Amino acid sequence: MQHSTEFYINGAWTPPATPRPFDVIDPSTEEVCARISLGDQADTDAAVTAAKAAFEGWSQTTPAERIAYVEKLLTAYEARAEDLARAISMEMGAPIDLSRQQQVTSGTWHMNGFLRAARDFQWEHPLGDWAPGEMILHEPIGVCALITPWNWPMNQIVLKVVPALLAGCTMVLKPSEIAPLSGVVFAEIIDEIGLPRGVFNMVNGDGAGVGSQLSAHPDVDMVSFTGSTRAGRLITKAGADTIKRVSLELGGKGANVIFADADEKAVKSGVIRCFRNTGQSCNAPSRMLVERSRYDQAVEQAAETAAKITVGPASEEGRHIGPAVSEAQFDKIQGLIQTGIDEGARLVAGGTGRPENLNRGFYIRPTVFADVTPDMTIYREEIFGPVLSILPFDTEDEAVRIANDTEYGLTNYIQTEDTEKRRRVARRVRSGMVETNGKGFAQGSPFGGYKQSGNGREGGTFGLHEFLETKAVSGWD
Repeated sequence: MQHSTEFYINGAWTPPATPRPFDVIDPSTEEVCARISLGDQADTDAAVTAAKAAFEGWSQTTPAERIAYVEKLLTAYEARAEDLARAISMEMGAPIDLSRQQQVTSGTWHMNGFLRAARDFQWEHPLGDWAPGEMILHEPIGVCALITPWNWPMNQIVLKVVPALLAGCTMVLKPSEIAPLSGVVFAEIIDEIGLPRGVFNMVNGDGAGVGSQLSAHPDVDMVSFTGSTRAGRLITKAGADTIKRVSLELGGKGANVIFADADEKAVKSGVIRCFRNTGQSCNAPSRMLVERSRYDQAVEQAAETAAKITVGPASEEGRHIGPAVSEAQFDKIQGLIQTGIDEGARLVAGGTGRPENLNRGFYIRPTVFADVTPDMTIYREEIFGPVLSILPFDTEDEAVRIANDTEYGLTNYIQTEDTEKRRRVARRVRSGMVETNGKGFAQGSPFGGYKQSGNGREGGTFGLHEFLETKAVSGWD
């Protein structure tokens, strides 16, 4: 990859101030597949300085001008779709079909959603009939640090970069150092469309380095971060001294509540949904709550479904799941599976170790535990792997109590044919999103959570508001 060891600063590919080589590991093979350089304070400062200098001009462009640039970005993005798919598959282990059909297209989906929202957005509007002459202006917040994760690289980069551009902000993107290659391709795409210099900048680096430097930087007005709750706490503290806006999309421990009258495919669908992307999704339905009368059957169905899921290299086409992203993630998941066994959960599928046909690569056996209880570690911790916990409930109230019994509140799932029950439970569960009966969310729907799952919303109009300040002006007429 031509620019993998460079940063994109002030409209040009730039070598690091001090080279700090970092190997990117292909999780399917455990081999080095590329090399990047980690940035340092001088690189961070240069990128922020460029973004700050560009802000005055970019912030005063019209919404129509900014929309035109994003339309060009969408066209260029689609032209590089295969390059993005291969980069994602190699860097983080998404099977190539998943990478093409979901990882890359999630970026296209969100870009189209933001364009729709921006075209209809009221950037300036009167306060109301009772206040003649008072105008409300929605203006860009300023220089934004965009810190993105490895599990859905393009999904998260687009969810931050595009609304920031449309809002009139300038930015510094720091992709995950574990899966940075698709971020380099994205910066190449940005370079193609001819944005004004300094509007978009990208510096590779780790959380302790560039991530912390951006979070504390006095010239950064906002940090938008997606990742772990632990890192979100640190970023919030780092941004506190300058009272910058910190928008967080963090972890999850979603409950999938399956009532006795749910569709017969609800359990199978729930297992497949949990294991998608090798379970490496913050909104995965990793706790399956099943009404007692259907519990034993559900455990059997879940075990059968997991046993049929195949695991293999990301480079191979097919509907299998790939490896965990890294050795550290592999070790964490293996440790939590063993902890589940040690603490008395009933293992009905999978377990520790790699699948039998694989002896190299960070592969995890699709694992299902039954009879999980609230005192168990696997009930509490976000595993971020293909591990499902199943537990029974007897009443609607108990199901709600268990669903809410977590520090997280990102996505919950409800399966029942009783419309009133579905609505009641949806109102009572404490999460930013509630998916019912397998019905996915529409383009522009707000993505974000309650509690320690974060405090921001991404997507559509909601995502634009994240990057805007609201100004009241009297005497406008």
